[in-house]
Amino acid sequence: MQIQTDAEGYLVEPEDWNEDVAKELAKRENIELTDEHWEAMNYMRSYLQQHKVAPDVRHVMKHLSQALGSGRNRVFELFPYGYVQQACKVAGMRRPRAWSTG
Repeated sequence: MQIQTDAEGYLVEPEDWNEDVAKELAKRENIELTDEHWEAMNYMRSYLQQHKVAPDVRHVMKHLSQALGSGRNRVFELFPYGYVQQACKVAGMRRPRAWSTG
């Protein structure tokens, strides 16, 4: 699958994201996507559409807690190399710049 990414592996155009793109990006990060991953990523994509910016990790943590009863650190269990490094990448965000991830 041909995906246009920057040098760090983030989508150049977040609008190109879809389920197949997510699966390929996850594969590159050695992540096997589960329903919890999809819950997080779909929330992130919805937030991006509404606010035109990637959500801070605290919003995703709160969403997973409310939607699934997940613990506070579940995002970091799902994406062990970090929210920016993996969650934002697999969810098709551009690399977030200069904002808190914790």
